[in-house]
Amino acid sequence: MKITYKSQEFDVPEGTTIKDAFKKQIEKSEFPVIGAKFNNEYQRLDYVLNEEGEVSLVDISSQGGMKIYRRTLIFIMAKAFSEIYPKIKIRVNYQLNNAMFCTLDNDKVTEDMLEKVENEMRNIVNKNLPITHKTLTREEAEELYKKEDSSKGRLQLDLENNDIINMYYCEDYYNYIYDDIAINTGIANVFELEKYDRGFLLRYPSSANPTVLPQYKETKKLLWALQEYNDIHKILDVSTVYKLNNIIKKGNIKNLIMLEEALHEKKIAGIADKIAENKDIKMVLIAGPSSSGKTTFAQRLGLQLKINGLKPVTISVDNYFVERKDTPKDENGEYDFENIDAIDLELFNRDLTALLNGETIDCPEFDFSVGTKRYKGKKMHLAKNEILVIEGIHCLNDKLTSQISKEHKYKIYISDLTVLNMDRLNRISTTDTRLVRRIVRDFQFRSYSTWHTIETWPKVNRGEEKNIFPYQEEADSIFNTSLIYELAALKNIALPELEKIPQDKKEYAEARRLINILKYFEPIPSEYIPANSLLKEFIGGGYFEY
Repeated sequence: MKITYKSQEFDVPEGTTIKDAFKKQIEKSEFPVIGAKFNNEYQRLDYVLNEEGEVSLVDISSQGGMKIYRRTLIFIMAKAFSEIYPKIKIRVNYQLNNAMFCTLDNDKVTEDMLEKVENEMRNIVNKNLPITHKTLTREEAEELYKKEDSSKGRLQLDLENNDIINMYYCEDYYNYIYDDIAINTGIANVFELEKYDRGFLLRYPSSANPTVLPQYKETKKLLWALQEYNDIHKILDVSTVYKLNNIIKKGNIKNLIMLEEALHEKKIAGIADKIAENKDIKMVLIAGPSSSGKTTFAQRLGLQLKINGLKPVTISVDNYFVERKDTPKDENGEYDFENIDAIDLELFNRDLTALLNGETIDCPEFDFSVGTKRYKGKKMHLAKNEILVIEGIHCLNDKLTSQISKEHKYKIYISDLTVLNMDRLNRISTTDTRLVRRIVRDFQFRSYSTWHTIETWPKVNRGEEKNIFPYQEEADSIFNTSLIYELAALKNIALPELEKIPQDKKEYAEARRLINILKYFEPIPSEYIPANSLLKEFIGGGYFEY
């Protein structure tokens, strides 16, 4: 067969695996190769080539490769726990920097326990054990579950017409991971277990420096926000897709939606109360990653501030860009509009100071077509009962408002911090949930194709990692815009658009990965979502203007 690799054609015997066909290329790779793509779809290295197509190798320095690395580590950790503490049930909760925060059900985490498990993990890694992928029929899986009294991968049985149940085996241990993992244990050799808070961290490297374990940076406020939502949903008994689907099937989803929306309203009201109680606060600064729901949050916060006797007044950072000739450039020589130095910080702070001092300012309006600020006679004055509300990617960075005293500022970090998991080991990424939100919004209101949204997503993420995430712990409040039911509500819009992406586009692999997540959700009709819901920013039909 003709197999293309890096624009070169290779004659490959039919039935050859990717790892055998490209053994030399894998051995010469700068970083360990952990997977591959065949015809723009992620595959394991033991994938058998039975048709002509194009192969690309995925190493651990890529985002896709590091995702495979993380999933492989989780599988190895679960195997190690089963060997040493077979009765203990572990739960992978959420990601904190380059670590997964994990807990144990009804068991206390100890240093001695983690030392033993980590040693067993290293033993598993050093043996470089094969991890094999097996497919079972529904009947075989049901027999296995009956025999083992296990829930590993049971979610797959809930899918209608799903006749194949996937499992990964390593020696006599098996478990379900919803996406590809490595073909052997030896590749995941950089990690550490560390006791943390009420659980522990499974630490791993980043794709930017995949052979070194980075120093862990504390994110106590983020952890608290995640734990608060996690604890609430444990009480509601809806922490996994399986439990959410049961609620939908039983016709109780409207009640859960009302509870979720009430939780949001309570949290927003609480933030507004804190702002109103402190008379020194003159401005509210809001920042968060893409598709967090900043626009709806700002408007709902504005309503709560009005109830407290404050009138929110917005000022747009976008009108304070420097002249085009002064705009900094990135490593590719292109204008870097996300750089904080692309903002005219001196003018911005001068105008803010004047407003807080009771003065009137002339408001600039940035003309993006020619790259210059224009003054068209618009003026602004801040009355005693008015408070500035500013939203932008740099709002948590004190450099943006360096001339404003700290006591006059109230910073809010908002993000879609997902706490819903597939099952104990398989978490749903916060980044993936935001991407689905963005796909739906771009299709509905911005006339962007889904493949375009996926194509630009890595660049969006790089900007967030540079300009937003490093400052999230600077926030006075963190607001979690996550709704436990949202992927079920977004499914009917997102899934058809993802399925339209043709296989010859490189975004096809990412589309298939998202499809494989969404397929597990029972759908929720969009008319069930209240008109003031933050989710309406993405699906449409809400009260607020965007």
